[in-house]
Amino acid sequence: MKRAYLILFAVIVIAALVGVAIAEHPGYVLIAYKNFRYESSLWAALGLLLAIWLVVLLVRASLGVVLASNGVVNPWSRRNHSRRVQTSIEKGQLDLAEGRWASAQRHLQRAADADRQPLLHYLGAARAANELGNYDECDALLEKALARQPHAELAIALSHAQLQLDRGDSDGALVTLEAMHDRHARNPQVLRQLQRLYQQRGDWLALIRLMPELRKDKVLPPTELAELERRAWGENLTLAAQRDQEGEAGLASLNNAWQQLSSAQRQEPPLVLAYAEQLRQLGAHAEAEEVLRAAIKREYNSHLARLYGLLHGSDPAKQLQTAEGWLKQHSEDPSLLLTLGRLCLHNSLWGKARDYLESSLSLQRNPEACAELARLLAQLGETDRSNQLFQEGLGLLDERFLSRPLPVLARG
Repeated sequence: MKRAYLILFAVIVIAALVGVAIAEHPGYVLIAYKNFRYESSLWAALGLLLAIWLVVLLVRASLGVVLASNGVVNPWSRRNHSRRVQTSIEKGQLDLAEGRWASAQRHLQRAADADRQPLLHYLGAARAANELGNYDECDALLEKALARQPHAELAIALSHAQLQLDRGDSDGALVTLEAMHDRHARNPQVLRQLQRLYQQRGDWLALIRLMPELRKDKVLPPTELAELERRAWGENLTLAAQRDQEGEAGLASLNNAWQQLSSAQRQEPPLVLAYAEQLRQLGAHAEAEEVLRAAIKREYNSHLARLYGLLHGSDPAKQLQTAEGWLKQHSEDPSLLLTLGRLCLHNSLWGKARDYLESSLSLQRNPEACAELARLLAQLGETDRSNQLFQEGLGLLDERFLSRPLPVLARG
């Protein structure tokens, strides 16, 4: 407190001395330049200079505060700009994950326009626009991404293809992926997406042509690739047979597709099964019987044995004799017993057919065996057992039928 009084007293003394000096020696200042003229006392000029100096200091201090990297004072500072971009990214990603497409597109597009590395933001915004059905906006966002980061062409194209598939434009996706395949032939993701697209479109011949690249670049595990290849060739056989099912044209197309397989492939049971089934569908039972007989001779297969019983070969008795020869080593195969029952029916051996069908059902309750035996028993007059087998076969065919409600008859 005493110190404050001393300071105040000193200020008063100095002010008094200055006042006395001003009164005794006012001085004189004259500034003249062209038409400008300024004149005052020395002390007034000094006071003006002091005021100007204080104003300069105040302006400098104010500019320093405004231009400082402080988002509270300066909303246009670099630091606050980064915060706004980060906020847009976080909100956009959250909205994208939770399905708020319009908000996600708005935030991510804002972040993409402001960020130096906008690719992921543009891709997210494009996905949101695609989900909203704004396909033109989606494509425009991808174009912006490509313009900003042209080195990311492949990533953008792969995303574009997926978005085209999501909107149901498989033709557009095919064009996009095949263009990328031409420019990036060894890229695993391009190959994988092409494989899935060909499979989805049922373009099995294109998938077959892609197989060597899938195998060379190890896009799929070996077992999965082998299964896919078998399916592709099998489906191609079906398509070949269906191109023209009238007369010899369908058969010629099917045989041409079969000859395109390697010798090893023509011995694989799934492909033999597909080929023989299409021969049967085209009415070429004798050819199908010969193919199945040769395949089973090489290696017994239960599925091939089952199809053998659906064929009407040129010599039914010989066909039955051939199948009974397999029974010596495969007497416990219900499919073979079903086939023998069918062949006995074809040869009008009713008692023997019944025995084979009963044996098949004792090993496996199969709807086909139920139906065949039910038909036979109905002709033999055993109506109750026949009806029972028909009901059992229906239930085995699709157990879901049993869970569905049935109408209740009104009582009169």
